[in-house]
Amino acid sequence: MKRVLDSSDLDRITRRIAHEIIERNRGPRGIVLVGIHTRGVPVAERLAAEISKIEGVEVPVGALDIGLYRDDLGSRPKVALARTSLPSSLEGTVVVLVDDVLFTGRTIRAALDALADLGRPQAVQLAVLVDRGHRELPIRADFVGKNLPTSSSERVTVRLHEVDGEEGVWLGEDT
Repeated sequence: MKRVLDSSDLDRITRRIAHEIIERNRGPRGIVLVGIHTRGVPVAERLAAEISKIEGVEVPVGALDIGLYRDDLGSRPKVALARTSLPSSLEGTVVVLVDDVLFTGRTIRAALDALADLGRPQAVQLAVLVDRGHRELPIRADFVGKNLPTSSSERVTVRLHEVDGEEGVWLGEDT
């Protein structure tokens, strides 16, 4: 596997996306960052920390497990469900869904279904570290760290210190 982003790249991407979120929403008020388990959660926490540094305002962060909302439950290995936790009601907020990699769009579709069961935000935006293309659904990220064109046979692997003990993004052939 070839490393395409290192720790400093991810730091820079996080800062840029934080600025873009603030700019698009004319400030951080009313925003809730919701990370999709597993790696979307630490990315959301990093974004919240950056926004706090920039604006001096704490942005609430939640975690969303989409396991039961997936459309491929029968064809995937069974995994333990994670905990969904939201800092407050989503009513009237701007939810920024956060994930590590955007690929077919099916994870985001599941996340939107899960959010619909939890409340009705004013708007939902999407932030991802890597957009690798190959969409199967009409879903587009509002904030993208890196567009990384890939072939269908390639695999994008994101590793974060909080989850994996190492940091970076790798690209390699799927085995």
